[in-house]
Amino acid sequence: MTTASPTTGTLTGLPALAPLLARGALLSPLKRPRPDADFPRTRLVLPGLRVDLARLAAYERVCGFPTGADALPVTYPHVLGFPVAMRLMSGRDFPLPLLGLVHTSIAVTRRSAMPATAEYELTVYVDGLAPHRRGTEASVVTELRAGADVVWESRSTYLARHRTAARPPAEEAPAGNREPLPVRAEWPLAGDTGRRYGAASGDRNPIHLHPLTARLFGFPRAIAHGMWTVARCLAEHGTPDATAVRAEFRAPVLLPGTVTYGAGEGGRFELRGARDGRLHLSGTVEPRPA
Repeated sequence: MTTASPTTGTLTGLPALAPLLARGALLSPLKRPRPDADFPRTRLVLPGLRVDLARLAAYERVCGFPTGADALPVTYPHVLGFPVAMRLMSGRDFPLPLLGLVHTSIAVTRRSAMPATAEYELTVYVDGLAPHRRGTEASVVTELRAGADVVWESRSTYLARHRTAARPPAEEAPAGNREPLPVRAEWPLAGDTGRRYGAASGDRNPIHLHPLTARLFGFPRAIAHGMWTVARCLAEHGTPDATAVRAEFRAPVLLPGTVTYGAGEGGRFELRGARDGRLHLSGTVEPRPA
């Protein structure tokens, strides 16, 4: 198979999400995912990026971070990079259908505190496809630079479900069977949690907004954004200035509902259903050398 050489595309601003979601939805029925498919090799770069402080404050409030802090919350660069990632994943040359694509994990490395008023350069690219026991998974990398230095980077995986002969690794244990971590907090979640996070982040996917639109995609009620769940946990947990975070999204959180936040040794944290103990999110926070 011949693959295209990597190219760089320079943006003049953050793309609007709504047209990208619509384009991705229209193109989804035309795509047949497989792990050996080619994928876009373009790196999209946005120089001179500055944070909208009013939107940042709204994000901090809905996620539980302190407002008015000098530094960006550890998860906020994902919000900045998400429209650029959607531009890549909604294109004709991205082989996985956007409809039904599931965010399965995120790994973040922050090398130092990031001033909210600084200027950054944002880069987003698709790093590859891989077989998954339930289909095909794409890795998307987001980087934020201050000057020449990468100060924040993430790797998100997105799963397109389809029939596959792949088998899970022998060492993989069912996540839901793990011993729960000690409960540190219980959070009742209102039915408008998805709408409030969508307004702050710009991610207004219909599955997060209203029961009716969520049912169109197979959910009984609206579900919380995965990135809201991890941000809410990290706001409670706390993160060093130089840190490595890993989170895996296990099951959707139905809204309204009540969840418990648990934390234990080794920087582990998780989110579970308050009534049934179902594991929704598991992760770790680790300090790293600056």
